[in-house]
Amino acid sequence: MNAPANVRIMLRTYGRQLTNAKRLARFRRALNLDGTQEEQSVSRQVRRRGLVERIAREIIENLIVNSQQTPIVADILDQLEQELGARHIFEYPLDGSDVQILRETERGSHEIVGQERDRVMRRLWEITLSRVDETML
Repeated sequence: MNAPANVRIMLRTYGRQLTNAKRLARFRRALNLDGTQEEQSVSRQVRRRGLVERIAREIIENLIVNSQQTPIVADILDQLEQELGARHIFEYPLDGSDVQILRETERGSHEIVGQERDRVMRRLWEITLSRVDETML
């Protein structure tokens, strides 16, 4: 009786892992497209800013893709929760579409769309950039 349910859970998990692996591969390819020749001619501050942005992208990707949280991801989510007054969940649907943002409320989770979604993503980006910038030497 439990075997079909376990198989479905296993296949769903495997599907998520495949989807996440594809996204991470695309993300890594996009990062590798940055030309190293150009970086050598750019000032130190601009290079640092670029590095901060790359690390911030990786952290956000980690936040969205992985269910396990690192301490820095937990700090970022805590700050976002404190500023916006609600806990948010970031996840990719199995169909491969864009990231979904769910706001946890007392009545359950509700998807955020439109301008509110953009505002949450923008604030997430700002918090992550700030956190990475603070921690880099």
